[in-house]
Amino acid sequence: MTTNHRIALIPGDGIGAEVLPPAQQVLDLLGRRHGFSLSYTSYDWSCERYLREGAMMPADGIDQLRDKDAILLGAVGYPGVPDHVSLWGLLIPIRRSFRQYVNLRPVRVFAGIDSPVRGARPGEVDLVVVRENVEGEYSEIGGRLNQGTAEELAVQEAVFTRAGVTRVADYAFSLAARRRGKLTSATKSNGIIHTMPFWDELIAERAAEHPGVAWDQEHIDALAAKFVLDPARFDVVVASNLFGDILSDLAAAVAGSIGVAPAANLNPEGEFPSMFEPVHGSAPDIAGQGIANPLGAIWSAAMMLDHLGHPAAAKDITDAIASVLAKTDTRTRDLGGTATTAEFTDRLIELL
Repeated sequence: MTTNHRIALIPGDGIGAEVLPPAQQVLDLLGRRHGFSLSYTSYDWSCERYLREGAMMPADGIDQLRDKDAILLGAVGYPGVPDHVSLWGLLIPIRRSFRQYVNLRPVRVFAGIDSPVRGARPGEVDLVVVRENVEGEYSEIGGRLNQGTAEELAVQEAVFTRAGVTRVADYAFSLAARRRGKLTSATKSNGIIHTMPFWDELIAERAAEHPGVAWDQEHIDALAAKFVLDPARFDVVVASNLFGDILSDLAAAVAGSIGVAPAANLNPEGEFPSMFEPVHGSAPDIAGQGIANPLGAIWSAAMMLDHLGHPAAAKDITDAIASVLAKTDTRTRDLGGTATTAEFTDRLIELL
């Protein structure tokens, strides 16, 4: 019997609505080839909805998603709605309600894309940032006092738990064991006196349970420099919420375009739906022009298929991405070309 997967689509804002249809086209093609189907339910949760109704999603939004097998999201954020409103009104509640504690961001330098970094060569840079996704520096604990006065202050508390660090560390070590067997932990324990030494201790504890993985740790400032100077040295990098967020965007830029970069918000145990989204954001400066790069969404869709148990279909997509970049001159503007979103998608589907 054909397996059917129930997919929640949240196009969101800006170019999000432009990059999800190409991803759906690719998903449906691969479903026919590999013997599975996908049924989609679309939700208009966005900044536009916030301006119209006062909320990014309805009060029962999480419950509406709970029975889905996965969530595919386009982008969130638009001028006129503060970024903390859009993020805390949609993405973060989904990540935390569904215990999507791993944010997975693969980075590759593909043949046919010129990296701005001289030493970043195709076939050599292939790394994954494993970002802790539900605690760390992005906590709700804190507040502001004496607003509007000379004594005004703001307090933001970082939260690191043994359970939270341990589970993301185990995921990262297990991933490294399946890849090239190398892991780097991002830290700043020379300057952040409590949370980062705690992070370091727990990473070292978990390393002892994964003796087949060689590991080291780097202070975040030095690590950022090494991402630029020698990106090929890295395999799996595990980091806290803030550090992983910044490092993965830096790595995507090293790879040549943030428009190509995918992300997965994973509940590894499969107790709740996981969510997949391109890294690039809503890009309001080009929204509505039909020139957005769909590769970030398409690669995110491949990660979704892999998570749903279709690794061969996922590989078909990443192979096609590599082929369209290496074997054709079809490029969207962020990659130095003139192709529209539709033209680029058509060329990719031809190769598939």
